[in-house]
Formats: sequence, structure tokens, C-alpha cells
Amino acid sequence: MTDKPRRPLIRQTDGPGDGSFEGRLLEQYKVYVQSADNVSERRVASVRYLLTVNAALIAAYGLQSSLTEQTIFAVPIALAGIALSLLSYFIIKSFRDLNTAKFKIIHELEERLPAALYAYEWQLLEEGRGKAYWPTTHVERWMPLVFLAIHALALAASIYYAMCGLPDWLR
Repeated sequence: MTDKPRRPLIRQTDGPGDGSFEGRLLEQYKVYVQSADNVSERRVASVRYLLTVNAALIAAYGLQSSLTEQTIFAVPIALAGIALSLLSYFIIKSFRDLNTAKFKIIHELEERLPAALYAYEWQLLEEGRGKAYWPTTHVERWMPLVFLAIHALALAASIYYAMCGLPDWLR
């Protein structure tokens, strides 16, 4: 990031417009809250899609093993799974960072409104650090790591069995 000075969020408290400053601020607040909700919906859809693709790759291991004893064919599946898991991790992190910034702005806007509902809710939830609430992205970010471990184990097993052969109990 650059070291540019941060612009103030509220630049104008009066001036031209159809209504009062408070009315215009409230309208911007509504639009911005909706954009934060839209980001959350996109995050959920992305996570659902990535979970489905990862589950399909896990199923592909089973299909591959039922069709051939050549475990080397599982290597491309494992490599695709590892790449997908890393991509998933960074996508989830990106959505989390974006929503964090959006809610900082929402909280700042709420300082100018009669009630700061989101800020108060976040305070009641101990800012996601307490026992009352664990943010969804904290749970979601573990999913790609679990899949990464599964795909890495599958890759290691595929390479090992390709070099040393399958034991009798796996044939």
C-alpha cells in the first residue's frame, strides 16, 4: 500500500442536494450496507462453489482408483486440488479483508447517525473474539487448509505407491 494521507470519509456536511445532510447520509449508508451484504452473498456463493469442486476432486480419487491400479493418475487430481485449495484460501481471505474494510466504513458512518446498530452488535459479540460469536470467515478459512492436507496426502501416497507399488490389501 502507498503512504498517501487518508481522505476523510465525510467531506461535506451541507451544500447542494435534494435534502438535508442527514437524509443524504442515511441514503448512502443504506446503499453501502447493501453492498456489504452483497459481498457476503458473493462470498457464500464462492465458498459453496469451491467446496463443491473440491468434493468432486475427492470423488475423482475414488473413481480413479476403481478404474486402475496405476496410482500415478491421481497426481494430476491432487495437483489440481492443491491449486484449488490455495486459490480458495486466498479468495476467502480477500472477501474477509473487503468486508472488514466495509464494516469499518459502516461503523464510521454510524457515528453520524442516531443509532450505531452494527457497531453495537459488534461490541456485544466482543468483536468476534469472545465465546458468544465466532465469525464465519474464521471457520471458512480452515476448509481450504483441510482440503490442502487431503490433496497433499493423496499426492504423497500416489507418488509413493507409483514408486513402490500397491500393498496387497489395497488391490
